[in-house]
Amino acid sequence: MATVTFQVLEGVDKGRIFRELATPVTIGREEGNLLRLNDERISRFHAKVQADGGEIILTDLESTNGTRVNETVVQIRRLRPGDLIRVGRSLLLFGSDAEIFARRASIGGLTVPTQGAGGEVVPATVQAHNLAAQFDNDFDFDLNLHDKLTIDNGMLYLGNRPLPPLPQKLTPSQAARLAELLEFLHRHLTSATENIQANDDATQITLGYAEWQQVLAVQMLLARYARAVAEPDSLDE
Repeated sequence: MATVTFQVLEGVDKGRIFRELATPVTIGREEGNLLRLNDERISRFHAKVQADGGEIILTDLESTNGTRVNETVVQIRRLRPGDLIRVGRSLLLFGSDAEIFARRASIGGLTVPTQGAGGEVVPATVQAHNLAAQFDNDFDFDLNLHDKLTIDNGMLYLGNRPLPPLPQKLTPSQAARLAELLEFLHRHLTSATENIQANDDATQITLGYAEWQQVLAVQMLLARYARAVAEPDSLDE
């Protein structure tokens, strides 16, 4: 029997991992779903994942808000390790770390093919205005790093806007651990984005599949850390 793994990158359940679920799997917010999410924008029974002919197939179950795979609205779609599934406010990464690594190794430096408006195959891209739009409702200001970063009474400010504060009164050991974590994440994000290519007017960027997976890996790691801070036992899930 085929099994599937999903990692929750965004949403109320971010940081959770649903490992090796036996297919078929339904995704939804009600009891009875093998992959149950606490998301009011997800339908009671939102989508179904099943094995067919050696492939993993995702089908939208006529959900109210629809299902997206790699930000494309779909009714039915074949899934591959590393695909992103958006249901409601939740973002799921399909595949275990080992499955994603294997696909990444097989693809190498190739970009992920997607279908253009005319049916042509084009490289996977991330559009700057789409990324910005995702955060319009979450932040009350633009994260403009051209503004000066300052510290006042332990608070960080970007220009005159306060940022989430750093923890205070850390022991030397705790401070060293936090610094190591931030440096680790910074280093991997830098590595993942150093080969990004932009078009002539800098409105669209292209990212290789391997680098894209690095960004997703950092995103998942951040989600796991955030969950572990509030629920230390959650790393055992």
